[in-house]
Amino acid sequence: METTTQTNQVLKGGEFLVKESTAQTTFIREEISEEQQMFSQTAEDFISNKVFPNVQKIDKGAHDLVIQLMKESGELGLLGAAVPEEYGGMGTDLVTDTVINEEIGKGHSWAAAFAAHTGIGTLPILYFGTDEQKNKYLPGLASGDIKAAYCLTEPGSGSDALGAKTKAVLSEDGKHYVLNGQKMWITNGGFADIFTVFAKIDGEKFTGFIVDAKSEGISLGSEEDKLGIKGSSTRQVFFQNVKVPVENVLGEIGKGHKIAFNVLNIGRYKLCVLALGGSKKSIATSVKYANERIQFNVPISSFGAIKHKLAEMAVKVYACEAATYRTAGLIDDKINALVSGGADKVQAKLQAAEEYSIECAILKVFGSEVLDYVVDEAVQVFGGTGFSEEYPVARAYRDSRINRIFEGTNEINRLLSVGQLVKKAMKGEVDLMTPALAVQKELMSVPDFGSGDADDFFAAEKKAIANAKKAILMTAGAAVQKFMQNLDKEQEVIMNIADMLIELFACESVLLRTEKLVGIKGEAACALQIDMTRTYISDALERINVSGKHAIASFNDGDTLRIMLMGLKRFTKYEPYNTIAARRRIADKLIEEGGYCF
Repeated sequence: METTTQTNQVLKGGEFLVKESTAQTTFIREEISEEQQMFSQTAEDFISNKVFPNVQKIDKGAHDLVIQLMKESGELGLLGAAVPEEYGGMGTDLVTDTVINEEIGKGHSWAAAFAAHTGIGTLPILYFGTDEQKNKYLPGLASGDIKAAYCLTEPGSGSDALGAKTKAVLSEDGKHYVLNGQKMWITNGGFADIFTVFAKIDGEKFTGFIVDAKSEGISLGSEEDKLGIKGSSTRQVFFQNVKVPVENVLGEIGKGHKIAFNVLNIGRYKLCVLALGGSKKSIATSVKYANERIQFNVPISSFGAIKHKLAEMAVKVYACEAATYRTAGLIDDKINALVSGGADKVQAKLQAAEEYSIECAILKVFGSEVLDYVVDEAVQVFGGTGFSEEYPVARAYRDSRINRIFEGTNEINRLLSVGQLVKKAMKGEVDLMTPALAVQKELMSVPDFGSGDADDFFAAEKKAIANAKKAILMTAGAAVQKFMQNLDKEQEVIMNIADMLIELFACESVLLRTEKLVGIKGEAACALQIDMTRTYISDALERINVSGKHAIASFNDGDTLRIMLMGLKRFTKYEPYNTIAARRRIADKLIEEGGYCF
């Protein structure tokens, strides 16, 4: 497969599969500025001093406390970080918004209320509102004087958003629309001042509306008794002949899907960021307990089985962090390029998030599943006490589970990531065909068993990642050739390809991060980061192999199957690495520092 090194040009969304990225052009978390660190510290202090002492009260339904804390976070500039300064916000870039939300992600139920307000509650108006709507609502949303909720899901339409039944009919005098319908699972529903509501005008034109929550005809269901995030307000909202002024139509009539789907791109990215923060918090909680819990006269943190768990938590988080900040850098670079070309900054943010919708979908899946892994193992480290609500990991375990459903289920996002990549290829936006054909040709050639540039410290890892790209192109290319336009009906195959794609993006991201760090600090100072990188890549290549094997075997047989499986084995080969010793070294550092410290 021919790869192209990108030095000055920003990679397009999905191009990571067919083009080589460089460490020099990759943004890593270690590069955040002093100002960004100050934002992070402000958010960390707020969560530690204001939210943590109140998590029990919030979980028991103290929504007045949620509202109060939202107002206080607004006064600190946290609610309006991404809102432009002309509307009362801070106008931060995505990286700054990321470091803030990473700390917010440690805030359990309150974090869900915050994220719903700042994300799907605020962004539809920011991105699609008229100047009048922005001036009317954004300052209050940034300060916390106005609380927002997003009304999309209905009893009969979840992932199939366009199947909504809520209707809007224009009044005879043409001054307002009359809304009738029902929405469910509305986060912040119990105390929101405004709703972004999606309805079909005359039962056909899917359209967004800004609706005053105090409007006559709106009624709320009782608070949902949820598995987790119990302290967030989640209610059904009923609309019975609700009058909405025509000036409150959001965006274009009949184009509500543009709002719903585009806002979800950045929402998926931010969900990963929140999950990343929650993961770091659970690692710290687990390490602290493992250091304090004595069994057989020694702390359980001295046992190999516990060290493995702690280290694997850190390895997954390090990879997730690398992929997250890499994407933040890509999106910010794209925004800057668009603005330099004359684009409006707000619209540039929207376009950039849309450009990297594949990466956002990947991160949503990866981040939520990393958090689920971490909190599950945290309960295991705690043992019997982890099953008790008196200890913090029980809440973390319950609160994590919703993230694989929020912002589109992980199944939907897996299907989307592959579907959008194929769509980009069909439009000629990403050239998958040329490298896929090259891989097919290579399958029939003599294998190259070289390890790459002998002078490159990461030569073996770079070769492994280049080969992993070939494994995906081989599998996906064969699937497209086999099923053609019917590929979307082969969801199991798509899911396997998506898993390969997710692992590739994580592998490449973690390698780029560590390579850049080694270039800055030297190999000795980055020994543990090197351990984490090689451990992650070693295990990920095995997972890529398994996913590829399942996919290939489902639509091939005989000689074709044999040749493709041989190619898959060749493309997922990596020199054995002592991951047990590496995990012990990683765990020892976590135990010494008392938490995630990379």
